[in-house]
Parts: sequence; C-alpha cells; structure tokens
Amino acid sequence: MRTGIMGGTFNPVHNAHLLIAEMAREEFKLDRIIFMTGGNPPHKSSDVSAVRRFNMTRIAIEGNEHFIDDDFEITRSEKSYTVHTLEYLTEKYPEDELFFIIGEDSLEDLPTWYEPCRILEMCSLLVFPRRSHETLKGTLKIMTEKFGGKILPISAPIIEISSTDIRNRIRDTKSVRYMLPDKVLDYIKKHNLYGELK
Repeated sequence: MRTGIMGGTFNPVHNAHLLIAEMAREEFKLDRIIFMTGGNPPHKSSDVSAVRRFNMTRIAIEGNEHFIDDDFEITRSEKSYTVHTLEYLTEKYPEDELFFIIGEDSLEDLPTWYEPCRILEMCSLLVFPRRSHETLKGTLKIMTEKFGGKILPISAPIIEISSTDIRNRIRDTKSVRYMLPDKVLDYIKKHNLYGELK
C-alpha cells in the first residue's frame, strides 16, 4: 500500500492542507493519507493544546475515505521528531511504501532536521511549492544531491493560506470564511481558541 503522511501542528488545520493532501494522493496514486498532528514539535510552539488541534484535524478530514488520523505524536511527552514518527509508521505498516508531504520551506530546513538521511531511507518526500515552481526545482536539486533519496515535487498551485494568517485574522476580527472547513470554524468558535470569530 502507498501511504502518504501529512504532518503539521495544524493550528488550525485549513483548506490548503486538505487540498494539497488530495492533490498528492491523486498525483502519486496514494491509497491513503495519514494526518499526523504534531504534539510537541521541536521547531514550533503552540498556545492551543495538542488534543484540540488533533480534534480539529479529525473534524476536517471526516468524509474523505482516503484520509485517516493518528494520535502518535500528541501522546508523546518528548519532542516529536519526524524520524521517530517514521520509525513508528514503518513498524505499524511494514508492507507500506511511505511518502512524507512537506512544503518547500520545510525542505529548505532539511539540513537542520534530526537525522535527515535516515528520514530519506524510510520514505520519499513529496514537496509542494511555497514561492514558485522554479525555486522549488532548484531546492529539490540541491537537497537530492546532498541527501540522496527520493524528493519529488507535487504539481500543486501556490496557495496563500497559512495557519498563522488565520490566527492573526481571527485576532484582528477579520473573516476567515472559506479558508478552513465550516466544522473547524464551529469548533474554534465553540472553544474560543484564537479570539472573537467574525
């Protein structure tokens, strides 16, 4: 089975996450995509609990038979490193071919990741553009030469939606309609996660 992994803090999960995952699934003929909510990621901090971020992700992927969630990272007390998540998934799905979906910005940070060569031994990286398809092409070449393994571009449009922008818009009492699923909006409003929702 060909299994994609969509990791992130998902603070909150939004429509670009879902669209990129679906486009990667279709382009690379993935059988399923596991959404892995980061519990205690080494590069980020969050003022919203891991459980609530996981709940928003679970709500967001309801209705897509190819999307599943996994709480491995949010149940760990230690920092969540990608290499540990991949070791866990390799053990859980020993027959699967794994594809880890990341953004162009994350690919540029690959040299700072914990055990990047080991990561590329366990999975292929599928990368979506953040700035332009041309800059992504250049970064792919550099990182493939440096680390080896399979690092492939996703033929996705550049989508200008980010969790940071959504949080800022809510705090500035601006609309975030159409940026994330309605049920996730309802959850944010119910728990007053980022401020007053317009």
